[in-house]
Amino acid sequence: MSELLELVKKDAEERMHKSVDALKAEFVKIRTGRAHTSLLDHVKVDYYGSEVPLNQAANVTVLDIRTLGVSPWEKNMVGKIEKAIRDSDLGLNPTNLGDTLRVPLPPMTEDRRRELVRVVKHETETARVAIRNIRRDANHELKNLVKDKEISEDDERRAEEVIQKLTDKYVAKVDEALAEKEAELMEV
Repeated sequence: MSELLELVKKDAEERMHKSVDALKAEFVKIRTGRAHTSLLDHVKVDYYGSEVPLNQAANVTVLDIRTLGVSPWEKNMVGKIEKAIRDSDLGLNPTNLGDTLRVPLPPMTEDRRRELVRVVKHETETARVAIRNIRRDANHELKNLVKDKEISEDDERRAEEVIQKLTDKYVAKVDEALAEKEAELMEV
């Protein structure tokens, strides 16, 4: 495969990989009934005038299956961290213990689980569309290379097959991530 074709393939593969990573990052934000430290990863805290991720201002630990513990590096940050967690889209209500916070996770109802599965499926479809758009962009790039007579039509067809295989591979990874998250959400 020529250098140009290799560049198109590499670019498409990198972008598809980023789409899968972005989906997994979204899945982390969608909580299950179980406590895990990554649940608070996207919570931002005002730390001396700049917004920083919570894990850069405090230590987050799992106290038990339904409770997280948050220990700020500095005692004066407790109130700001408590407010940041409360104001986040997670629907959590931390308890201030003076120099630490307890963050209990409410039990998940069956309706809430089903609603989260719908959200997860929507996120998955968005990732699939992103991957197909990357395929379309790569194929468009190949057509331009043929038009500019930089590659032959045979090279284009072979490259399109390679891009299609990449697309199938990354859509399968998205579907795999969906199956894992769905099982995790429906687990009682």
